[in-house]
Amino acid sequence: MTEASAATKSNTCKSENLPSPGPLTEAQRKLVKATVPVLEAHGQEITSRFYKEMLEANPELGNVFNYSKQQKGDQADALARAVYAYAANIDDITPLRPVIERVCNKHTSLHITPSQYAIVGKHLLQAIAEVVGTNVFSGDLYEAWVVAYWQLAHLFIDREAELYKQAGWVGWKDFVVSRKVIETDDITSFYLSPKDETPLPPFRPGQYISVQKFVKELGLHQSRQYSLSDSPNPNHFRISVKRERGIRAVDPSTGAVDLAQNTQLGLISNLLHDTLIEGDGIEVAFPYGDFFLDDSTAPVVLISAGVGLTPLTSMLHAVLEGPTPRQVSWIQVVRSLSSHPLNAEVRRLLESKPSLVRRAIFYSDPGVAVGEDCDFKGRLNISLVPTETLRLDDPMVEYYVCGPEAFMADVIKGLKLRGVSINRIHAEVFGAGAVPLD
Repeated sequence: MTEASAATKSNTCKSENLPSPGPLTEAQRKLVKATVPVLEAHGQEITSRFYKEMLEANPELGNVFNYSKQQKGDQADALARAVYAYAANIDDITPLRPVIERVCNKHTSLHITPSQYAIVGKHLLQAIAEVVGTNVFSGDLYEAWVVAYWQLAHLFIDREAELYKQAGWVGWKDFVVSRKVIETDDITSFYLSPKDETPLPPFRPGQYISVQKFVKELGLHQSRQYSLSDSPNPNHFRISVKRERGIRAVDPSTGAVDLAQNTQLGLISNLLHDTLIEGDGIEVAFPYGDFFLDDSTAPVVLISAGVGLTPLTSMLHAVLEGPTPRQVSWIQVVRSLSSHPLNAEVRRLLESKPSLVRRAIFYSDPGVAVGEDCDFKGRLNISLVPTETLRLDDPMVEYYVCGPEAFMADVIKGLKLRGVSINRIHAEVFGAGAVPLD
């Protein structure tokens, strides 16, 4: 049984026996800032060593971390950038608040506990000392970093405690696959229903869930986050999962996972596509995420690429089917009609309120005439989207963008060039990358 009990929920939020978040002195701030050049030069070496030594000493944490990203070095790179940013902004971490919020949501979806921060702190400081040199990273410098680490750790712990208290459950809850629908060659929707048949609470359109499966060849549980692609439903969650091709999670001749290949992308996405069938069990976390539709009645512009449409489809349901429908523009790029996920559903929604809707759909490899299933051929180019479709004449419009990092960087740059202020642009990136707002 994996569902968290009330006692577990209570214990999740406690942080007894952890060092207190004492304030940094001015001298300690200067010492932390003095390590910025070292972190810039050796950050990934430090964090790679950190993960290796921490997981060797605490193998149970292999159930928490993404095996594929560990093998590729993505998590080490992301952590290196985070540690560098913290040291560089130690005088005022206000610019890091959005990142902290995003990470706290990710942590709660993975059921990170306060006690694990002690493990992380021990091995992170040890890794810094080993790379910098124990003769240098000692004394006042070491103590400054201890205080700095626990100051940041308690920011996470306190915010995560708040999120846990708001959740309908904490940890993993048993679900079953109630329906499996092939949307395109590489995207499949899974409808996940609680095994105990209790009604599901609502979530905020745009949020995600973590799902967890045991991978016997790794001897580990592995979890991934997938955006909820439907409107809230008391009977099920829906996720629409893209198969990351180029590898196979299951060797078709033996049924075994090829670990050498799965050090790349797609371990769990392929596993779900290839092995998960209706009636199978899967563990699911409560919905989290800081990328969600605002509660106003202002118009929205939803811009996506590929499977990035999933959280925006949930938003589209909300803006057109809610008690007060809102004006909306749907701007999207996919490869072709055959690779257009959730096409019939989105089309039905757009056609249900024609007076409120504007659209611009790009097919990069169309094979069909412009004006039938798509409006433009080629990659999405914000400069080609009409002013009225982007609703540039309305200063209240909010823009939601989701897709690969390079796509989002191009879209955000294009919106800014057309006069959209950055505070009206909301972006979600899948994976360990950072949202390129600047």
